[in-house]
Amino acid sequence: MSSNSTIRSICCIGAGYVGGPTMAVIADRCPDVKVTVVDINQDRIAAWNHPDLSKLPVYEPGLDAVVERARGRNLFFSTAVEETIASADMVFISVNTPTKTRGLGAGQASDLRWVEACARTVAKEATGHTIVVEKSTLPVRTAEAVKAILGSVDSSSEQKTFSVLSNPEFLAEGTAIRDLANPDRVLIGGENAEAIDALAEIYQQWVPEEKILRTNLWSSELSKLTANAFLAQRISSINSVAALCEATGADVREVAKAIGTDSRIGPKFLNAGPGFGGSCFQKDILNLVYLCRHFGLPDVADYWESVVLLNTWQQHRIARLVVQKLFGTVTGKRLAILGFAFKADTNDTREAPAIRICKDLLEEGAQLAIHDPKVDPEQISRDLNLIASQAPEEDAGPTRGALSGEATWWPSPDVASAIRGADAVLILTEWQQYRELDWSTLAPLMRKPAWVFDARGVVDPKQVESGGLNVWRVGEGDA
Repeated sequence: MSSNSTIRSICCIGAGYVGGPTMAVIADRCPDVKVTVVDINQDRIAAWNHPDLSKLPVYEPGLDAVVERARGRNLFFSTAVEETIASADMVFISVNTPTKTRGLGAGQASDLRWVEACARTVAKEATGHTIVVEKSTLPVRTAEAVKAILGSVDSSSEQKTFSVLSNPEFLAEGTAIRDLANPDRVLIGGENAEAIDALAEIYQQWVPEEKILRTNLWSSELSKLTANAFLAQRISSINSVAALCEATGADVREVAKAIGTDSRIGPKFLNAGPGFGGSCFQKDILNLVYLCRHFGLPDVADYWESVVLLNTWQQHRIARLVVQKLFGTVTGKRLAILGFAFKADTNDTREAPAIRICKDLLEEGAQLAIHDPKVDPEQISRDLNLIASQAPEEDAGPTRGALSGEATWWPSPDVASAIRGADAVLILTEWQQYRELDWSTLAPLMRKPAWVFDARGVVDPKQVESGGLNVWRVGEGDA
């Protein structure tokens, strides 16, 4: 970091999936800048400070190494929110902005209560001139509300001033550290050129100047929503084609390869599967839908809403297909669920396709043995709103309660124990270890006739079939 930099101390409010990794990389690349991540959640901060780096609250490949290099040198995690804000030159707001569950805009609009709370705390505790950076994904013109709150301070008596910037994140979970180290672009929106330059100086320590884009506040805020909407649209589009492939005898992987070689389309986000998940895609599209309706654009709103509707349909479709293939009922039957995270290489389950699919199967009375290498069983219990039960005896068969429709689930320590005695296996997350399973040893563990439902297209159908199992792969029809 250059010695004449205007930024010597950074505070990030929010120690979650965005704040933690982003600040870790900034601290790693800018050793002369003090970076402190604050959060009111004491357990989360304790996890970030845990001497065992495998206990970090966020799992991202490469994150542990970055934290190890910077933590205690110029990277700190603390619950001292007010004191850290007071000493910071720049404050990032990186808190959760979930979809509202009630009130005006419920089901679509973003709940900005934590963003507003952060702004009020910054307004109260900041000293001197502070640059406030929106890092959370926010609806267009949120910066107006932040500026209004910051502007309510009596600066004449307290000698404090503020500049507001928008600096949305474009991270893919599972590759976040790589995305931060070598971003496609860094977007900075604002009205104050000096504040924009100050933030740009931070990124310029490792990001080429031509990748740092400067826009106005509103373009920056909308760019984030639009990027996620476009990516999610591709997933829903290829999943709609996958259903057509299954009906016509085509193979969606061959179709995806054929259209992906078109330079106008490209190959990314063309893997058919159980639909998109994560903290951003659905939330941001619904936010876009709400904004379109708010500004009198109902047809545009309907268009984007259809992307979410098709995603939900795909998950219900997979659950229905499982029931149909298992003689029309899964009541009392054991089903092995491989993968619960919304994608590989993360422990994040927010809006994971597995949640809706599992809930549908539990509603049908299924007994689910769930395995995921990174997701904590307590998180699965919260997502399913169902406490885990003890794993039943492998050869006992369904209990009287199971046959009467009493749905249960239990965590499995390994794939073999999940599969043993199961009528079907559902692969819902594309973990590398599921690509390498030896079906010649796993197939004899299952109750025949048995099925493998590959919602991620990761297994070799011939190997599965050679074990005497039936197989369904998403987007693959009978030729």
